[in-house]
Amino acid sequence: DDRDPSLPRFRLKDIRQHDAASGKPWVTYEDKVYDITDWIAAHPGGDVILRAAGASIEPYWNIFSIHKSTHVREILDQYLIGLIDVADLVNGRPAAEQIEDPFKEDPVRDSRLITHTVKPRNAEPPNEELDREFQTPNGLFYVRNHMWVPVIEESKSYDHGLTIELPDGETRTYTLAELKERFPTHKVTAVLQCSGNRRNDMTRHAGKTNGLQWGVGAISNAEWEGVRLADVLADAGLKVADATSTTRSLVTDDPDPNSLHVQLTGLEAYGSSIPLSKALDPSGDVLLAFGMNGQTLPRDHGYPLRAVVPGTVAARSVKWLSKIVVSDEESPSQWQRRDYKSFGPNEGSNPDWDRAVSIQEMPVTSAITGVWVGDCVRKGRVAWLSGARSQHGGGKQDGGVVDLGAAERKVGFTPQDRVKHTEGEAPHNTKETSTEPVAVQGYAYSGGGRGIARVDISLDGGKTWDQAELLDDCSKPGACFGNKKWTWRRWRYLGQLPGLSLPASSSDTTDEDCESTISNNRKDIKIKKHCTTLVVKATDDAYNAQPESHAAIFNARGNLATAWHRVRICPKCTTNSDGKGVVWSTGETYGCGFKKEAEAVRD
Repeated sequence: DDRDPSLPRFRLKDIRQHDAASGKPWVTYEDKVYDITDWIAAHPGGDVILRAAGASIEPYWNIFSIHKSTHVREILDQYLIGLIDVADLVNGRPAAEQIEDPFKEDPVRDSRLITHTVKPRNAEPPNEELDREFQTPNGLFYVRNHMWVPVIEESKSYDHGLTIELPDGETRTYTLAELKERFPTHKVTAVLQCSGNRRNDMTRHAGKTNGLQWGVGAISNAEWEGVRLADVLADAGLKVADATSTTRSLVTDDPDPNSLHVQLTGLEAYGSSIPLSKALDPSGDVLLAFGMNGQTLPRDHGYPLRAVVPGTVAARSVKWLSKIVVSDEESPSQWQRRDYKSFGPNEGSNPDWDRAVSIQEMPVTSAITGVWVGDCVRKGRVAWLSGARSQHGGGKQDGGVVDLGAAERKVGFTPQDRVKHTEGEAPHNTKETSTEPVAVQGYAYSGGGRGIARVDISLDGGKTWDQAELLDDCSKPGACFGNKKWTWRRWRYLGQLPGLSLPASSSDTTDEDCESTISNNRKDIKIKKHCTTLVVKATDDAYNAQPESHAAIFNARGNLATAWHRVRICPKCTTNSDGKGVVWSTGETYGCGFKKEAEAVRD
């Protein structure tokens, strides 16, 4: 045995004594032994990891693929206490164990979703589907699961119970059938957004982050149907002081709602909480939802019952809801206390979790989801510039060709004599290059019920700016429900893009790549000078604006990645070019007429 002699050895029969009931649970991984007693409270799986106590954790991690990362191994190594005795090893490893796959009953997902982890499933819609519609179709709504999807038979769903526990310890349980029968039904149109949306942007532009590398699609918009949480809490017997009264302490012993929290727990043990004041706010629109986009709540999205907390990070909208506790403290769960928080750029991967406040309302953000350049615009390949959607872009269609003469176009660049050219950006000399039409689309959103006041777009990396058109999706009767602006705002932009045309001698049918084509035909022009960076930023109606860079808001968890969204594009000079470098698979901007310059994701 040539392994570290300083570490004690343990026989498997002794390790088995440290099971879930022992009070000091141990697990093994490969040939190592770990005491996870102190990790249980901090581990997101909590009770789930206890299933492995007294045995190997490997079968579970083989199923929960999210654990297969250096970050998770580094955490586990903190609890190393020894090695498995060589007498229990075969070829350096203990005998393999088999467990039942808890994910085997998970629902079938739409094949168009971009999957980040399979078990548990975490996936986002591709950009061509993300904001195609104001309401995200149920099958394309982004999926954020921490464990497997609980199995509730449809015939028994009406018997699904929700237990309410009040501060005095009194409890009341409602079945789903009772909730539907006893309380008025309400609808709310609201975005749910993961705190890690656009984390991949932060990783690429600011540094390594821990967590799922979401693109711009960990956000979706839907119409939710259910009963108000405030109505259910009142029926259960909750009494609180009038939060608006300055003399409430003199006239009542009822607790101050501003000092209490609503702890929400799901069937799979996920837990989170929101301030009671948010739950009771008449304009807060917090629902116990059982419907989504006019249909029964899908399994991936909380069937048969979930919380929907508009304007707040989606981590608080607990799915498969089974218990609610009104307490004087936040949820004790890992997800409330040691996750879904943000820190300063200098605080590293082991920050003081207790000092940081939990994320609740979301800051303003925006993203580009589609770009079309040149003939792709002229020939009517932009849906919102043609047919019935022409009102959003001003274009007219005749035989599939957009009449750009009838469409309002804006020049997004300042003329060359006003702006000094910098290396890497498109030149402004229109004598060398002709103007190209460009169409851009995307979304903007702000939490807390704040609407979007303006979306600014730049076609030259932020030197000059113009304003995008905001679609008025809520103008139609019955399109939006709720007391505040809980939805996203889709936007469109049609402009002129100087500097992206290729040298006249190049051809779309050449087999050469962009660099060699331009180098061979025009020695004085480099491909970088034909690239440009599109930038978008939003301002909400409280005049909150996005930060310019992710460096300023960097945090190791990669939460709240809300800096200006940038998409660097280059001319598309071949039909068969596969680009150079490593192209990331998330946040892919779709469209045509350009090549997205490849960028490598940081290690």
